[in-house]
Amino acid sequence: MRPTPADPEAWNAYLAEGNATQARKRVSADVLLRDDAGRILLVKPTYKPGWDLPGGMAEANEAPDDAARRELKEELGLDVTLHGLLVVDWVPPHGPWDDQLAFIFDGGMLTGEQAAALRPHDSELAEARLVPTEEAIGALRERLRDRFRAAIATCMASAPRYLHDGGTIV
Repeated sequence: MRPTPADPEAWNAYLAEGNATQARKRVSADVLLRDDAGRILLVKPTYKPGWDLPGGMAEANEAPDDAARRELKEELGLDVTLHGLLVVDWVPPHGPWDDQLAFIFDGGMLTGEQAAALRPHDSELAEARLVPTEEAIGALRERLRDRFRAAIATCMASAPRYLHDGGTIV
């Protein structure tokens, strides 16, 4: 017999058991940062090929926006205010990876001082570079390219976009 909320201890144990069997999602949280010339900040990770947007994976029970801010602070020494959500992309299983939810937040504009001081602050990044949008599109891995394009388009619109493996749904 299923417990009821009238017995809080039994009810919480019942809910915890259900929670333990539900699927978990990997969550990535990246940030779109620009300078006053409209260039985009890209980073070159040391642990995978190619270029990426700054950000990374959320830790257990960490909100995506908190993960994005934490990653920027750890990897680049940047303290930024996020200006909203640009994109959420559901990424299906691929290779050895389960599915994930990939967020891109609007980090706004870097100050001239921030742009001049850009450099990796830990061993996860080899380089940080501001590049024109078209160069960024060419430098990003295919899996991220459509998500990035949607984020750029959303900067011009008023609502975030929900993607399904890079393709716009809503």
